[in-house]
Parts: sequence; structure tokens; C-alpha cells
Amino acid sequence: MLYGAIEAGGTKMVLAICDENCNILEQQSLPTLTPDETMPLMIDFFKGKGIAALGVGSFGPLDLNENSPTFGYITSTPKLPWRDYPLIPELEKALGVKCVLDTDVNAAALCEAKMGAARGLKNCVYLTIGTGIGAGVYCEGKLVHGGLHPEWGHMPLHVRADDPMPQGMCPYHGACLEGLASGPAIEKRWGVSAKELSPDHPAWELEAYYLAQVCAIALTTLATEKIILGGGVMSQTHLFPMIRKKTAELLNGYLQSPNALNLDDTIVPPQCFPVSGLIGSLLLAME
Repeated sequence: MLYGAIEAGGTKMVLAICDENCNILEQQSLPTLTPDETMPLMIDFFKGKGIAALGVGSFGPLDLNENSPTFGYITSTPKLPWRDYPLIPELEKALGVKCVLDTDVNAAALCEAKMGAARGLKNCVYLTIGTGIGAGVYCEGKLVHGGLHPEWGHMPLHVRADDPMPQGMCPYHGACLEGLASGPAIEKRWGVSAKELSPDHPAWELEAYYLAQVCAIALTTLATEKIILGGGVMSQTHLFPMIRKKTAELLNGYLQSPNALNLDDTIVPPQCFPVSGLIGSLLLAME
């Protein structure tokens, strides 16, 4: 049996035809332009391929409430041409198959839970730290939605006194996680792209300070078993030991669970990168 998968990103759409064993049989990448430009190309890719269902992991925010009149829509996205766009209704109308939607980070969390760094566990958090910051939450074997879906990138953080950009840069919240620790925040604070900063630059110690707060929150609020940190910023692998150290300092020995005491095995990179989101979207279709 064949399934379709879309990892719908703000920059590109990655499309795939896969079999029931998660083998990618055909793949294509398209730039994320306007819906009028991009949607016909996406539909053409899947038409006539005999897929049983289509899974979509998308940038958001999304309406995931099945009782809502705008279920399956991309809602208040900063990508204005896609704001209030009926993504799933349009795909289902064109392809005539069931289409399943979740956030791109929830899809990545599902992939890592089923096949990657959190395999065999019932609980994990997947954080992507790049142009923006998002989180997927897998709790007791299910992806978390609630009233909307997790928006961890916009949680408020404690700003360090020596931060040269204490106001942050989020247009909504200023000094939230995304406003302080995203790739663009690093670049604006230091005047150079994160890719060009040396491993001993003070940027990374500050970045670890902010990301450790999120890790401590994940451990104390969700009692999560695994925290998976992906995205472009986390290609700076020297960040991992710094984040673990600062998370331990924040916890201060209070949590005595094995995962809180052994952060080397708890705060980890993704195992399925760079296809975590794509394979997660496939798993949505299969489920």
C-alpha cells in the first residue's frame, strides 16, 4: 500500500510517496510560494499515484479542532499568502483521499518516538531551533493538541541581566523563547549569522542558558522522558553539553528520576534528521 507525505515548511514543501515500511519511493521539493502557485504542483505530484491517504506536517498555527468550521486550515501564520488557507479541505477535494494534518514539529516528534531517539518511550518533546522555534509534544503515546497545539516558541523566559538584547525580537512577545534564542535573534544580537560564530563565542553560553530553561520546564511540567533538540541552530553540537550542564544547575538535584539525573541520555539530537518531519507525516497518514 502507498501513502503520501508532505512536510510543509515556510521555505519549501517536501513531498514523498512511501510504502507501508516507510521506504521513500519518490520525493520532490518545491519552494513555498503562494497557494495559487504551489498547490497545483503539489496536487499534480500525488495525482494518479494510488495513495491510500496523505499525511501533512505543516508550519502553523493550524486549526486541528475537528469540530471547527475551519478545521484543517492554516490560520494566523506570518506567511500572509497562506493565512486562513483551507489546506486540508483543498487537498482532500483535489485528491479524493483522507488527508491528516498536524504541525511539522508534532510530526517530527512522532517520527522520533516511533523510529528515532525516543523509540520505545511514551513521552518526548521535540524542539526545533532555527528561523523560528517550535515544539512537538508526545505524551503517553499521543501527540498533544488541546485547545490548539503546543506553541513553546512563545513561552516567556527569564532574561539574563547581561543579555545585550534583553528586549528580544518577537513581534508579539518580545523576550519569549523565539524572540531570544532563534537563529534570527542570535544574528540580530551579535550582528553576524550563527553559522559564522566561533564555538567559544559568548553567544553560545547565552543560548544554552535560554534553552536550558525550556528543558527544565519540559522535565518539571511534563516529566518527559526525552528532549530532542533539532533545527539549524542545533547543528552547533557543542551546545548540547552546555545545555545539559545548565539544565542540571536549574534542576538543582530536585528531580531524582533517572532521566533527570542522566541528562546526557535525555537531552539529545534527533536520530531521523533530516527526514523526521517527512516520515512523521507519513506515519500520520498510516495511522
